[in-house]
Amino acid sequence: MASSVEALNPNAEQMSREQALKINSEAAKGLQAVLKSNLGPRGTIKLLVGGAGQLKITKDGSCLLSEMQIMHPTATLIARAANATDDSVGDGTTTSVLFTGELLKQAERYLSDGLHPRILVDGFDQARQVVLDLLARFKVDMPHIADDRETLCRVCHTALGTKLRPELAEQMKEIVTDALLTIRRGDQPIDLHMVEIMHMQHRMDTDTRLVKGLVLDHGSRHPDMPKRVQNAYIMTCNVSLEYEKSEVSSGFYYKDAAEREKMVVHERKFVDDKVDQVINFMKLVCFDASTGARIREFVLINMKGIDPVSLDKLARAGILALRRAKRRNMERLTLACGGVQLNSFDDLLARPEGAAGETWRPDEVLGKADLVYEVSLGEEKYTFVEGVENPTSCTILVKGQNPHTIAQMKDAIRDGLRAVKNAIDDKALVPGAGAFEIAAYHELMRVAGPAASKDAVEKYPGITGRVKLGVRAYAEAMLVVPKTLAENSGFDVLDTMLKLQEAYSDAVAKAESAGGKPEAVGLDLVTGQVCAPALEGIWDNVNVKRSVVSLSTVLAGQLLLVDELMRAGRGSRPSGGGGGGEGMGEED
Repeated sequence: MASSVEALNPNAEQMSREQALKINSEAAKGLQAVLKSNLGPRGTIKLLVGGAGQLKITKDGSCLLSEMQIMHPTATLIARAANATDDSVGDGTTTSVLFTGELLKQAERYLSDGLHPRILVDGFDQARQVVLDLLARFKVDMPHIADDRETLCRVCHTALGTKLRPELAEQMKEIVTDALLTIRRGDQPIDLHMVEIMHMQHRMDTDTRLVKGLVLDHGSRHPDMPKRVQNAYIMTCNVSLEYEKSEVSSGFYYKDAAEREKMVVHERKFVDDKVDQVINFMKLVCFDASTGARIREFVLINMKGIDPVSLDKLARAGILALRRAKRRNMERLTLACGGVQLNSFDDLLARPEGAAGETWRPDEVLGKADLVYEVSLGEEKYTFVEGVENPTSCTILVKGQNPHTIAQMKDAIRDGLRAVKNAIDDKALVPGAGAFEIAAYHELMRVAGPAASKDAVEKYPGITGRVKLGVRAYAEAMLVVPKTLAENSGFDVLDTMLKLQEAYSDAVAKAESAGGKPEAVGLDLVTGQVCAPALEGIWDNVNVKRSVVSLSTVLAGQLLLVDELMRAGRGSRPSGGGGGGEGMGEED
């Protein structure tokens, strides 16, 4: 008998509930298998080869999902949802894919026995609430974590350790943490765009360093300008120091060569007057009025152009001038060095009304830096601005011998910055090394087990009857993270899980007898033994765990409730000839 969809559209393609569930489950498990070996510090690395032969070496889940060409519609849906997690909280991409795939894998066992998908989804929703309630109790509150640099370094090391080799992660954790603490302004929201990630392809990756200032990816354009200045004023401006054509259609008319020469002179004088204003202002603020000795250097950084004649005049005055600076660098310069960005030089030497004597300080519009110097690398030039008074913007200068190393480090630095920012925003941390997943499994089995306590029944009245099967499936899926960590580290998965569960059961028993909170139990990836993540300094972010649990549960539930997979959209291709564009299938 033809389906109702085929009656409406003879060219439609549709699959039954069993086929749709199987296809969705296989897609989720296939994506899980791809990313499974990358999880954790002991995970392996993927080598992506593009269509033109370009190579990319990475183990970052977000990078893999965005770079891979995924054709299956369900796998594409999961990949986009996992990338959304990375965009919102900065981490958890691989964990989201693994957890979603494991939920569907565990659901297959019960679906094959005839359990309706709606019952499983109801169990998943109840289990999610139990896990989120546990997360609120399991996290370690740290209200003053922003002042605890050591703990922030450990959080950063946990994030970097999954993407970089151990010795490099050990070095980079302090650089990334100090960079974020540099741009932090009290209780104001942290803007990660104030951390510039610049790279120079030379030397070793261990030569990467933090510049508490700015690194500009261009240098001066005059050979006689100083290459290194100390104790300098920084003038940032957006003023054209070159002849420009008018914005409207215009023409110049003259009767003879003399008039033409006058016009050329006046054009030149228009630009020279602005250059002279800068030079006179420099003499006012950089020279001692009594002795005439020069006490400060002067640096001009302009967002617009400076013509060769103006560059020559500035060079003869001993001014280091940079032209056509990028907008993002101009915004960071005033934050790092101080001062204001000038749009005109007309009022530089004008004394404000009511200002007299020492009350007038013309250098208030200028920034200050202890050292400004230029570095040449092949044909590229870089200008370093260091030693600023109150930096609220900084630069992480990444160095490496090849583009693969630099790209890998940049991805890790971004994840590290987000991890430290999340810790400061949450003012709490979660013990890592699979500790939360072990605790969640124990809590779910306690609630949905045959011997559920009276308090658990009263707290979660919805967990009754067959809904408990969905909760148990959810509990088994929570163990995918410690299982994968053990597998990637080369340990026996069953033995490791038994040790972890027994250790946490003992910790719960001790806590109940003492009336306290059970100690978190995690997996030591080096020895394969049980460890205390809090003592080892292994921390995860609270909002990452919350986001992974919420998103994966909703996504797995939606995929389980798909009862028919149809290709009947307006963009789908008819089975016979004729027009129509090709589109991806639609799920219902």
